[in-house]
Amino acid sequence: MVLTTCPNQQEADTHARAIIEKRLAACVQSSPIHSYYKWEGEVQSDPEVLLRIKTTCERYQALEQYLKAEHSYDVPQIIQIPIESGLPEYLDWVREETVVNSQ
Repeated sequence: MVLTTCPNQQEADTHARAIIEKRLAACVQSSPIHSYYKWEGEVQSDPEVLLRIKTTCERYQALEQYLKAEHSYDVPQIIQIPIESGLPEYLDWVREETVVNSQ
């Protein structure tokens, strides 16, 4: 699973759709959040949209490249969290949906 944040729902929706269409992930979930962080020496507080991106290790690099190129943030959050276990049928579906040559 990969986590990233977007400044608004419109950008989150754009990325989610593109990620699925490019088969970079099988599923993207979005949730509104409020983030606190330090940037350029100042404490910031902003509403954001968190994307939880269900993908495979094999597709991570392509997903990271997409996010780095298309994200509006100078330094977007791109964090990979390994999935240690899960419902085998669900994990099979994630793999099937991220195969590049699959239709």
